Amino acid sequence: MAVASPIWGVLGDRFGRKPMLIRSMVGGALTVGLIYFAQNPTELVILRFLQGATSGTVAAATALVAAETPRSRVGWALGVVTSAVALGGAIGPVVGGLAGSLFGLRLVFLGGGILLLLSLVPVLWIVRESPMTRRSGARLGTLAMINQRPGLRRALAVLIGSQGLINVCNSATQQLVVLRLIEMLTTGVAAVSGLGFGLAGLASSAAAVGYTRVTKRLGYVRTAAAASLLVAVAVALIGVAPWPALVVAAIGLNGLFSGVVIPATASMIGLEAPVEAQSTIFGLNASSVAFGFFLGPLIAGTVAATSSVPAALFVIAALSLVLAGVLATGAREPTR
Repeated sequence: MAVASPIWGVLGDRFGRKPMLIRSMVGGALTVGLIYFAQNPTELVILRFLQGATSGTVAAATALVAAETPRSRVGWALGVVTSAVALGGAIGPVVGGLAGSLFGLRLVFLGGGILLLLSLVPVLWIVRESPMTRRSGARLGTLAMINQRPGLRRALAVLIGSQGLINVCNSATQQLVVLRLIEMLTTGVAAVSGLGFGLAGLASSAAAVGYTRVTKRLGYVRTAAAASLLVAVAVALIGVAPWPALVVAAIGLNGLFSGVVIPATASMIGLEAPVEAQSTIFGLNASSVAFGFFLGPLIAGTVAATSSVPAALFVIAALSLVLAGVLATGAREPTR
């Protein structure tokens, strides 16, 4: 997915964002559904690879929403997209776990593919994309369009890097939370961690919708930087919390503040990026996010194995502080 997203993004800018959204949903539905028929680990790995290479629904939907929403409402609209993703991330594992217990894991994949295919119906019937205007003469490449605007390359690099870094912190924290609870509890770790992740998902979903009220007063840069600082506090609190209840509360706070950073930086990308290149830029952003999900557990596992789980949490908290500094000093307030 990290490699495929920019390629599909370029095609989206050239041929339309709605067709790329439909393609990603069909690709995801087919590859997820076909996992039902996998007979060995090799086939499963191949299908998972194909799923990553052909899907990318979130990136396609984000680019379409950013392009079609009036600039004054981009922050709110992308917040809703992030909220939906966070809510799905909170509910999906619960529903999948229950369905797996009742019907078996194979049917969960088949059902997931069917549901993703059915979700095409509202996209086909309701979603509309403005006609793409064809410029006369040679079409400028994405980099050329970015270079036409002073400071835009640096601004986008900071924002795309920030999206990757916040997902490094989130993916690492999710792994470390379970290890931290294992240290504190002898039984019920699955239930307590599930409660914490569910709380984080709900908090992130609510924050993603309501954060624009803060940006109207503080601006995007200050809001994102302050939320990143609070993410660091929440992650550090997980490392020093003496009781499981406090760990769960800290997980919820982490979800709340992450639910501000992610849509705020995504909205800044949408407001900064040229309309003609938004699919490509959001494709690159999806690659940064995917790389963050890869790098986070690697960092967390390495530090936890060589030192301790609290030490790993403090390292992730330090990365969140770095993120706050990068946003505060390197990002610029977009025009609305």
